Amino acid sequence: MHKNHQPIRRAATLVAATAWMALVAACATPDIDARVVIARATQAMGGNGLKTLTYSADGIGYTFGQAYQPGLPWPKITVHALARSVNYDTASMRDQITLSRAEPRGGGGYPLQGEQRNNQYVSGTLAWNQAATGPQAGPRFVADRVHQLWITPHGVLKAAQRNRAAAQIRNEAGATVTALKFSEPRRFEAVAIIGADGLVQRVESRAPDAVLGEVDVVTRYLDYRDFGGIQFPTRIYQSMAGSLVLDLTVRDVRPHAPVDIAPPDAARQHAERVTTEKLADGVWHVGGGSHNSVAIEMRDHFVLVEAPLNDGRTQPVLDAVKALAPGKPIRYAINSHAHFDHSGGLRAAAADGATIVTQSANVAYFERAFATPNRIAPDRLTQSGRRATFLAVNDKATLSDGTRTVDIHRIIDSLHNDGFLMVHLPQEKILIEADAYTPLAPNAPPPTTPNANHLNLIANIERLRLPVERIAPLHGRVVPLAELYTTAGRPPPR
Repeated sequence: MHKNHQPIRRAATLVAATAWMALVAACATPDIDARVVIARATQAMGGNGLKTLTYSADGIGYTFGQAYQPGLPWPKITVHALARSVNYDTASMRDQITLSRAEPRGGGGYPLQGEQRNNQYVSGTLAWNQAATGPQAGPRFVADRVHQLWITPHGVLKAAQRNRAAAQIRNEAGATVTALKFSEPRRFEAVAIIGADGLVQRVESRAPDAVLGEVDVVTRYLDYRDFGGIQFPTRIYQSMAGSLVLDLTVRDVRPHAPVDIAPPDAARQHAERVTTEKLADGVWHVGGGSHNSVAIEMRDHFVLVEAPLNDGRTQPVLDAVKALAPGKPIRYAINSHAHFDHSGGLRAAAADGATIVTQSANVAYFERAFATPNRIAPDRLTQSGRRATFLAVNDKATLSDGTRTVDIHRIIDSLHNDGFLMVHLPQEKILIEADAYTPLAPNAPPPTTPNANHLNLIANIERLRLPVERIAPLHGRVVPLAELYTTAGRPPPR
């Protein structure tokens, strides 16, 4: 059936392309009626009446925000399979991704060996992931997933129409194209470039980002083919902040396929939760979410270890910490490393007046990032008008008020991040770390092959001869040091 209809569809596409070129030639001014442009492009792409579609692809990806060093390309992954399902009527999208690391260094939450499957969803203003234990709300993913949905080849035309895009004729390398410029309020700004054949060639967009303030995204669509009556690219390239994040080959597209995505209760009923567990006098493990922090009370101020995720997580953490000792400000916010899930709340901490303590290799990167205001959806730093201040740590730094000592050490030779810090409280014999070790569930068996990050953390503890009794991780539960050794397949220290 598909082959029998190919000549008809090609003829229809040729007619649409001819009409498009006639329209372009007839325009005497660079500004034209965007409604006509959108209608012609929608016809050329077979998008009239298109409400749903699914497509499958594979290729390579790069994990945004998880570079081994600031400014390096994002770490490479192999995308073994991507199945994306979109419902434009309900503003819903599902991504089912099977991937593995293509290089050992850098972050991303992926195992060092083997494949991982990620199921990611958005519907309207709700986002969630499907985990083994059930759906998990992901409010921090909403902005990016809404952005990705509406810059799909057909989605961007619908978004341009809904947001009353402006249209302009351009000349690019001797070819005439049309640019559709629009804004999705508080989500993103975009320019869709339409070729003379009426097909979407690329989308240049700018979106809010918890670390960078705003991030530039370029998505290119190439090598269109007919799939069941619609035109869809068979190659997709996307870069974010100047580095590639996707290089996909599309294998199959199914227009009008059933796509019914209903938000689960976990997403609909989610509210940010902050808990405080006292570890010692003046020391609290601040949890309640996927990423923890630690509050350390000094004589006349607090030191906060980790400001994670975004304003939506870190601001409630700041409020909860200051409630532990009213009147004491948070003077320092220690950043474990520059990966965006662990540094996305630093802008909120800076807006609150905290000095950002980070490894010296991160300072210039953060200074540039935090100088970029978020105009699209102003965050707390933009609203405050403050300028972030930094305290750089090379291999070690100490904060002290004469009674309590907070030692900050660099974790060397890690595969996860090159500017990695851990915090040691020598009097309390507590070690605070992120991502080098996340405790297993209670009584879970250790992995057959020891995790290289666990072994590296042990090596650093032993190198520095740190007296440690408990680990307060920035993911998971507080555990005795012996659990790290057992998980790593090493005998606990005596």
